[in-house]
Amino acid sequence: MSSLTFFQAQKWAFSFVAKSGGEESAIELLLKGLRKWNTLELLCHYNDYLTPQEVTQFKKWVSYYEKGWPVQYLLGEATFFGRDFKVNEHTLIPRQETEELVEWILADFPEKEVSLKVADIGTGTGAIGISLKKERPNWDVSLTDISAAALKMARQNADMLESKVSIFQGDLFAPLKEQYRIIVSNPPYIAPKERDLMDKTVLEHEPASALFAPEDGLLFYNRFANEVKPFLDKGARLYLEIGFKQGKAVKQIFLGKFPAAEVIVKKDITGNERMVRVEF
Repeated sequence: MSSLTFFQAQKWAFSFVAKSGGEESAIELLLKGLRKWNTLELLCHYNDYLTPQEVTQFKKWVSYYEKGWPVQYLLGEATFFGRDFKVNEHTLIPRQETEELVEWILADFPEKEVSLKVADIGTGTGAIGISLKKERPNWDVSLTDISAAALKMARQNADMLESKVSIFQGDLFAPLKEQYRIIVSNPPYIAPKERDLMDKTVLEHEPASALFAPEDGLLFYNRFANEVKPFLDKGARLYLEIGFKQGKAVKQIFLGKFPAAEVIVKKDITGNERMVRVEF
């Protein structure tokens, strides 16, 4: 394997991972990652040769992928809302359904010139808050997370994407002292009893603290309902990602605490209930 074109390397990798059910799209991502190419650039350079160092790196990546490592962790980055974010084993990999949460917020607040205060709670990589700041530069965006390791990654992403956000370490609202028009979070919401239903790759490599929550996965929604009031500005809205079976329960939690609030459960592109908006 000391002399391979990109096409030959791709063909070899497809064959190597086929027995383990690997996806061809993942192999293409790894190939593009060697030189930070897009799909068109890879197609234009299929007949170019990999350097010996690239052959070694690609072979290592494919081996780890075949063993279950997520491509995003191997590359050290994941695409979210059209931008590349750094990721590692301390952060959850940003997903498409979370992009829909960002889209919902932007659709509700389309005026780009207006200045609003926004808090992204449990930010992880910073993907939600940084994406909102990039799309609405006038917004004052704060990110919080209890994990120092996650916030280190969020800071790197904010610097890399030239996004001026405020970053605070602490449990949910603990480090905040202001009120916000928009509060958003993708909290842990998977019930521990659902562990056996999850993909092995996720269980073995993504941080459990960002995935699982007690109380049948509802702990953080109960905490938001109990702790959010002091941080609500006039006309505030809270946006949350939820598990696809949690819509009714989460709605009841917030209506029980805020009977006058409007609680909307929204379906994602696949038809599953995956988002909640609470308008206070």
